[in-house]
Amino acid sequence: MSVPRLRRARRRGAVLAAGALLGTTVATTTAATPAGAAPAPPRPDCSAAYRIESKLDGGTVWRMCWRYDTDSGLVLDKVTYQPPGEPAPIRVLNSAKLAQIHVPYDDGNAEYDDLTGAGFGWGLQNLKPGECPGGTITSVKVPEVGKVNGLCTTTRARGHAYRMAADEGGKVWQAQGKDLLVYTVNKVGWYEYITEWRFSSDGTIGANVGATGSLSPVDYNATDGRGWPIGKGARDYATSHAHNVFWKLDFGLDGSSKGRIEQYDSKVTPPVRGGSPTVKTTRTPVTRELAGDAKNMRWWRVVSATGKNKDGHARSYEIVPGHTNTYAGRPFTRHDVYFTQARACEQFASNNILNCGPNAPDSVDKWVNGETLTNPAVWVNIGFHHIARDEDQQPMPVHWQGFQLAPRDVTAMNPLTPADLAGQNGAPRQRS
Repeated sequence: MSVPRLRRARRRGAVLAAGALLGTTVATTTAATPAGAAPAPPRPDCSAAYRIESKLDGGTVWRMCWRYDTDSGLVLDKVTYQPPGEPAPIRVLNSAKLAQIHVPYDDGNAEYDDLTGAGFGWGLQNLKPGECPGGTITSVKVPEVGKVNGLCTTTRARGHAYRMAADEGGKVWQAQGKDLLVYTVNKVGWYEYITEWRFSSDGTIGANVGATGSLSPVDYNATDGRGWPIGKGARDYATSHAHNVFWKLDFGLDGSSKGRIEQYDSKVTPPVRGGSPTVKTTRTPVTRELAGDAKNMRWWRVVSATGKNKDGHARSYEIVPGHTNTYAGRPFTRHDVYFTQARACEQFASNNILNCGPNAPDSVDKWVNGETLTNPAVWVNIGFHHIARDEDQQPMPVHWQGFQLAPRDVTAMNPLTPADLAGQNGAPRQRS
């Protein structure tokens, strides 16, 4: 990060921008249709100017609405997933966005909340066609800045979606997948942040922030041993610092925000008397607000309150954190996930600029106070401790932080199952 930084008054960003993207419809419900008739088109959740739709290889369709907020940047609303064989779109998220980028320096001389304290939203960058290969760049209207060609929607190959060889005959079932990518670039000081959302044909959602740009030239002052020599000899030391990135997710599985949270922990017992190790997995319902810590063989899922797949199993999404460096310097950065009772005024993990009432706390750790979860908001914190290196100049290679949301029982089988394997639901035949 840089010193000094652009400072902005604490004010609520407006919902902004226009421009058509990859498709024409977004929806979560369909009207009843007579037997044998084609399903009615999904009803749009927003006007065409704010709509994203993409049909990926294999037939999966993702639909969502977008808006731009001068504090949060890109916000995605009403995200739905319609895999092949599903008669209607399945609502996954009511809303998804960045909730803070907290950047403290190792020497204690600088600390920033990039979203709500350093002008993140106003730093939206114009994108060149080469930055959005095969896609569409949409103009976004940013207050005090004007129109910025700053929103890219495109698709990108991701390699194998699956591969399975038959036991006999040499037949191989395989498919190469593509993802829908939606992203922006925001400049804060000398850093540039790529905010990327990735939607896969198997129902997986990826959220990533990539930091690039340049090391701050005024931070080459780490003479106290808290930095790394950059350039010739041992003259310039770039100060080490952290990037603590938060996302806020409001789930709406099957159209209901009243999902439930579950935590799973697996314990491995060493072998006894020459046997094999055993593993026992336990489920713990998270019924009250929680600050959660990632541990080996621990994970969480958000479970639909209303929807089930064709096997009768409750639909859910699993939270899959990426690699993280948990930062112990502030209470709000000490945990990896937070589950809070959703409140409209609680939008930023730190330096929350919305009015929650007199003397209301302004960080996510203080919102965890034991309240019963009936409408949970999910906060994910992924940290990176940036100790600079010679290769960080010039420009700085992208370093990524993020997590995935993996579908768990959203469909009864792999949504990309080829037709000649569709009957193998449950215990498979001994030979494929």
